[in-house]
Amino acid sequence: AIYNATEVNSLEFEELRFAPPEVEAVRQAWDAFLVATDTREAAGDAICAAIFDAAPNLQGLFKTPRGVVAMRFASGIGELVSKLDDPPALKVAVEILGFKHLDIE
Repeated sequence: AIYNATEVNSLEFEELRFAPPEVEAVRQAWDAFLVATDTREAAGDAICAAIFDAAPNLQGLFKTPRGVVAMRFASGIGELVSKLDDPPALKVAVEILGFKHLDIE
């Protein structure tokens, strides 16, 4: 099934399909963010800072050093952005990411 963005289906994990202009806009925004932050680690650190500033209680869920968390955020988002035009691959990547977080309440 294909996600239609009009209703929530909690029984099935559907593929998410983006129009080509949306894919290009997201990729351009991600690329611009990476350029603005100079390095992938700095990009990840900016993401960590935004998340932890908004929800400080989440910081305790991460057991690895912040630099490692930052790189994982940047790499994970980069991977998802790279798969936006391939719905089956994007679905697999999101499933894998979700399975990595099953132990978190």
